[in-house]
Amino acid sequence: MSEANSAVSDIRRATIDRITGETSISLTLTIDGSGQADVQTGIGFLDHMLTLWARHGLFDLTVRAHGDLHVDEHHTAEDVCICLGRAIDQALGARAGIVRTAHSFVPMDEALALVAIDLGGRPYCVVQADFVTPRAGQLGTDLIPHLFESIAFNGRFNLHAQVLYGRNDHHKIEALFKACGRALDAATRIEPRLGGAVPSTKGVL
Repeated sequence: MSEANSAVSDIRRATIDRITGETSISLTLTIDGSGQADVQTGIGFLDHMLTLWARHGLFDLTVRAHGDLHVDEHHTAEDVCICLGRAIDQALGARAGIVRTAHSFVPMDEALALVAIDLGGRPYCVVQADFVTPRAGQLGTDLIPHLFESIAFNGRFNLHAQVLYGRNDHHKIEALFKACGRALDAATRIEPRLGGAVPSTKGVL
């Protein structure tokens, strides 16, 4: 097994290459992008969610993933989100000058989701969402909380996500990913009034 990471902090971009006995993943993320996404994981619904996450967060995202889908989708989806979290962490570097905390409410037809984020370097994740179907496309709905956990813990940030109400599981999950993208976009923005300072009374994140 091997894993290689590289980041270019001045343009807030990171590339993660991860190879295990279960998956092979290459992921590149640009924080200050324009919402361009090229995602190929072999899991159509996950491709859809990550593409709209990037579009609504105005991130540029490229993903190439090959995994043991003959077993099930768990390893591939999990490892892609591990890589995404690590890319967020590396692209942000010391996190100097960022807004740090933000939230977003996003409706999707009858569903409404809230995501709140604190990029303070402390990993934690709470997901409150109930699903009525076992799968959305090729992705098990029981995996959704775990995917957000994988992003948050590897990205070293607090992520609280909640579906306030809704009927259709596709709409609920889509609202969550859109809200996550928009909240991250707001939290990662540079605040000029900070003058490049770390947004913490501790002086470090």
